[in-house]
Amino acid sequence: MVCAKLKPAVSGLDEEFPGQVKALNVDASTPEAKKAIEELGFKSHGLVIRSADGKVLFKQPDHTVNLDDARKAISGILKPKP
Repeated sequence: MVCAKLKPAVSGLDEEFPGQVKALNVDASTPEAKKAIEELGFKSHGLVIRSADGKVLFKQPDHTVNLDDARKAISGILKPKP
């Protein structure tokens, strides 16, 4: 089950950061997803930003997800390093 509130917003991140972000909604009810949820310290679901190699760069659990914070985190991650 993908949170109805987050699904369209997460999908829109592809459009906000074209060619830089791959947004993926995951069914949180599968055994694999439940294991990942537990490992991330979430109760039921959340938002995770990972690097291309899978490293967790940012996360917000359950219903505390704030997409403005996620956008700021993405922008900071994508900002060119001096």
